[in-house]
Amino acid sequence: MDLEKGVKKMTLGHEQGAGAPCLKCKDKCEGFELHFWRKICRNCKCGQEEHDVLSSNEEDKKVGKLFEDTKYTSLIAKLKTDGAPVYKRNIVTLTNPIAAKKDASFNTITYEWAPPVQNQALAVRYMELLPKEKQPVAGSEGAQYRKKQLVKQLPAHDQDPAKCHELSANEVKQMEQFVKKYKNEALGVGDIKLPDELEAQSKEPSKNDAGERSTTGAVGSVAGQPDANYACFRCKLNMKKGDPAVYAERAGYDKLWHPACFVCCICSELLVDMIYFWKKGKLYCGRHYCDTEKPRCAGCDEMIFSNEYTQAEGQNWHLKHFCCFECDCVLAGEIYVMVNNKPVCKPCYVKFHAVVCQGCHNVVDPEAQRVTYGNYNWHATSECFLCSCCGKCLIGQKFMPVEGMLLCSVECKKKLMS
Repeated sequence: MDLEKGVKKMTLGHEQGAGAPCLKCKDKCEGFELHFWRKICRNCKCGQEEHDVLSSNEEDKKVGKLFEDTKYTSLIAKLKTDGAPVYKRNIVTLTNPIAAKKDASFNTITYEWAPPVQNQALAVRYMELLPKEKQPVAGSEGAQYRKKQLVKQLPAHDQDPAKCHELSANEVKQMEQFVKKYKNEALGVGDIKLPDELEAQSKEPSKNDAGERSTTGAVGSVAGQPDANYACFRCKLNMKKGDPAVYAERAGYDKLWHPACFVCCICSELLVDMIYFWKKGKLYCGRHYCDTEKPRCAGCDEMIFSNEYTQAEGQNWHLKHFCCFECDCVLAGEIYVMVNNKPVCKPCYVKFHAVVCQGCHNVVDPEAQRVTYGNYNWHATSECFLCSCCGKCLIGQKFMPVEGMLLCSVECKKKLMS
């Protein structure tokens, strides 16, 4: 009975988003179909984040689980059905009247996420300071960007052993300890504040670690003008008077960022919903923080907790996941070819990726020497790489390419064109 429940649960997990169109491949993809252990579509090989999967509820559950047992429990609620934590996103809707119209009409903008601050005007100003294409307005490019970053920056399989493929009991225990550690030591959520107001609060008789604090207010500064008292930790440019800044508690409130500068130090993407990981003076997204702590399998995208794993082509792999990207056959001891940074077995390479010789019109074996010029390829043999007019072998010789043909001299070109 337990086995049946487990199988059903796995099937439902693979049904999530099934058939969703690929935003990258368009009509070339038949619809999202999750690979049974890779985190990609079986049809087009793109990740779930590249598909139009309606998964806001699942993402809210994922972030809710991330905040569970942390100081950020105020950002989650418990579902009545199963008691699972769910993320309470701050959704802001603005309704503005449209001028110069006879009938009363309104322009409504909904942000699918906004900073959880009491001052809504401050939250809206924060959103306006983000690049237009990254503002999470419902139905916009920015909303799609936020959804994609939730998947990329905070993979469910980086925090939940149940989302991983066939972990041993020991690996589950190691992962649980790892997640507990980063929740205690690195995880944080950005805080939006006006630097002047924070400075005013700090003027009360309290001192920082150095025993002093600058209390020079922005006297005489004008709204919208650079304020020399506050410089962004990333770009080093001054904040503008009246603009909100992002603070990270784990970094200390002596550091602040422009909203558009609060990014991961590795991928340079906006830290989704201001969720950050702080390590050795740097901001990371969840994915790249984990990459600094554990090797990640290039096959299944999961962190590796086993002591035994394979390193090949500058990447790490679970022993069982160093497989052909096309047919999933194990490549240990086999000939393979790297295609777009993915290993492909020789039969699949010949079938799907091999180039065709312009001379004999046969496939060029991946182990065979070949000559490439532009989009054309030849076997590096006297039978294939030769003058199209006189048949002279051109290996090591100068040649003239003409529409896929090779010519050894001007004389041969004249003959061929006459």
